[in-house]
Amino acid sequence: MATDIGTLEKRYFDACKRQGIPPNKTIVAALFKAKIKKARREISSFIITMDGLKDVDFCTLLDLLKEVDASEIDAVDMINRSECVLSAEYVSPLLHAVSKKLRVVDICDISLGKDFLLDLAQRGLSCQVLNLKSSHFRKLGMVGKFMHMHTLNLDFSASLTTFREDCFSCMPNLRSLSLCETKITNMWTTSAALTKLPLLDELRFQNCIHCSDSNSPTVQSGNEGQCSGRIALGIHMDLPSPGDEVFPHLELNMDDEDLNDYDIGQDVRSQNEDSSDNSEVDFSGHDHEFGLTELLSEIPLAWVELADLQNEQISSGTLDMQDEYPFCTESGNLTTPTPTATKKYISRHPSLICYEKNYREYMIASLPNLKVLDNLPIGKIDREIANDIFTRHFERLPYNRLDKESLVTILQKREIRANLSSRKKCSTLSRKSQHFYSRSLSAAKMGSCAWPELHPLPMRGSVVRDERRNFRPRQFEYHPSDSSLMVFGTLDGEVVVMNHESENIVSYIPSLGAMNSVLGLCWLKKYPSKLIAGSDNGSLRLYDIQHMPTTSRRVYSSCGSVNFDEFDQLTSVHVNSTDELFVASGYSKDVALYDISSGRRLQVFADMHRAHINVVKFANHSPSLFATSSFDRDVKMWDIRQKPTQPCYTASSTRGNVMVCFSPDDHYLLVSAVDNEVKQLLAVDGRLHMDFGIASTGSSQNYTRSYYMSGRDYVISGSCDEHVVRICCANTGRRLKDVSLQYFCFIYQGKGAGASMFVQSLRGDPFRDFNMSVLAAYVRPSSSSEILKINLVASSEHDKSHSHKQKSHSVTGMGG
Repeated sequence: MATDIGTLEKRYFDACKRQGIPPNKTIVAALFKAKIKKARREISSFIITMDGLKDVDFCTLLDLLKEVDASEIDAVDMINRSECVLSAEYVSPLLHAVSKKLRVVDICDISLGKDFLLDLAQRGLSCQVLNLKSSHFRKLGMVGKFMHMHTLNLDFSASLTTFREDCFSCMPNLRSLSLCETKITNMWTTSAALTKLPLLDELRFQNCIHCSDSNSPTVQSGNEGQCSGRIALGIHMDLPSPGDEVFPHLELNMDDEDLNDYDIGQDVRSQNEDSSDNSEVDFSGHDHEFGLTELLSEIPLAWVELADLQNEQISSGTLDMQDEYPFCTESGNLTTPTPTATKKYISRHPSLICYEKNYREYMIASLPNLKVLDNLPIGKIDREIANDIFTRHFERLPYNRLDKESLVTILQKREIRANLSSRKKCSTLSRKSQHFYSRSLSAAKMGSCAWPELHPLPMRGSVVRDERRNFRPRQFEYHPSDSSLMVFGTLDGEVVVMNHESENIVSYIPSLGAMNSVLGLCWLKKYPSKLIAGSDNGSLRLYDIQHMPTTSRRVYSSCGSVNFDEFDQLTSVHVNSTDELFVASGYSKDVALYDISSGRRLQVFADMHRAHINVVKFANHSPSLFATSSFDRDVKMWDIRQKPTQPCYTASSTRGNVMVCFSPDDHYLLVSAVDNEVKQLLAVDGRLHMDFGIASTGSSQNYTRSYYMSGRDYVISGSCDEHVVRICCANTGRRLKDVSLQYFCFIYQGKGAGASMFVQSLRGDPFRDFNMSVLAAYVRPSSSSEILKINLVASSEHDKSHSHKQKSHSVTGMGG
């Protein structure tokens, strides 16, 4: 028989008497309210406000909670809204004392510390609703058991950037998830993590209120797309409806929910030693940056004020969905959108992911069971339009494969096909099938790897024979014929050849003369042991790695090296396809042409552009053709056979050009201008073939670089103000995937969450499909660059043994 609440109350008083402490008023009041509700035949909830608890109350309350499961109490709610006086080590035992009737846990983790948060993530809880607003997770890794939880709120978790791959596997019954105002940005890893939630039907990365055509914003009405048993509270917190045991103490206005309840920017220096460089939580005490949308929440937001905000732009909290979306008329009927039709809604506290292009459509198409996104219901027409936009702008798998296949199935099909081809002696069919199946294998591997494998090459403590050195890379290039080799130049003027597979130094050239940065590197193709290196101080040298020492203690011999006439303020060098000539450009309007065999500078082509020429590239197969990209916004094609006083043609961008390169077959030019203006031109005449439509950031210093991956099917693009590498199909322009370096940043950075990792340069691996390397720079003052190897067709949780501190240098627009 269940223990009545009066008996529990008596036992609590007796326990306090034995302990020699007065009964806690908060606990007594909670028991009294539960008893009253039971007498009224209402749900008898025992609501414990932990703000009023002290350490002396722990033992008696713990004993009381252990008896709750066998009592008349129907549910236990544990609430902590401000700094907890109760010691952090006591909170976890209290939360785990109730196993069957724990309903709501609503806590502020800032006063409880890292150990509490990690313990919660690893052990789990038996609650139904978990409210961890303003939590200090960096990477969400909740691997404990949360079997009964149907609602999770992580709003205002300002350090949260990404998820572990399996972080939601322990929440099979989760139906509602709120992640407003977080730093989550990557749609690909986010949707992959959320697909592990089979019952998820309500998701929120921002609070949205729909604005109707009558200029009076209203909350979207109607039951279409609503989660069963839930109510849309607009800017209020979404919780189960009264029929599903709604909890009045959690139905708070945004003014009440705001960060005024607890200042997450308060001084928590005592916790700082917990914020190690590989920690999944951050208690570094960084100040919260309030955006305009959050400042607006300080004001009671009446409907009249919402109407005044209707025409504000995205920076003021209003987001528009243009004519790719249908809209509702006042009568509620869906109409076909016209070119001027828009669907407007007020956005409050958006996470960074909300600013990604086609974010809403991507999430709807990726999560077919979702019914409500950002408080807006998802109807049948919404989903059809989202699927259409997804198909036009994104690829689920490489080469436009529609369905995931297992590797075993593909290999079996290939074997069967090969046997049939052998019997029919059809070599053409065999060749086609080999190409088809290699693509299928890549698609299958990538389909199972939402979190690509990333591995930093050792730059600190690298062993150069008998001593250790710390390198600060500034430029790098893969070897054109040896798949294991890579050369990189440093900010200190060193040239290092590394076996990037074994991570051993093969050859090393120390800096010669004045301090300089190596900005130009290019291997010779017919003489694979030789390379050209150019520095920003103008020096140009040809090196033969067979004559380069592997230790800095040995005196460098000039045997096998050639010095060329200097090219002042150099940023780029490139060798032609026959290894006879190379060109150099820099912070000038000129290009110099050199003869490799004689070591002479043949000619300087003056005033080829109206501004400095950042990059010059020879064609891959035509030894006389080269292209130049300049900050005057022009890209030009030149032919040295015609004594290039006039270009073959000129193509223009809307911003200054940072980068140009030929496709592997020379059919196309890939042009990258400032702030994500990436286009593919026909190499024959410069006509536009593809605009990849990457969203700009508005920064004039966001230098963008793009290259082809192995083959010409996919391009990679990254910018020095962003931590994202974008992979796009070169044939259709559709986005295949974004790889966020922020996912790895806290593993490899120093203490705290202040460091961010950005793309300084990148190259596709010419020998491995969907492999690349990225020169990633940190903006943290004590950090330097990394060369990160990224494998899109392999997945792993990253080895934390590679964690190490960095040193800084500036990110510039120089070179490729």
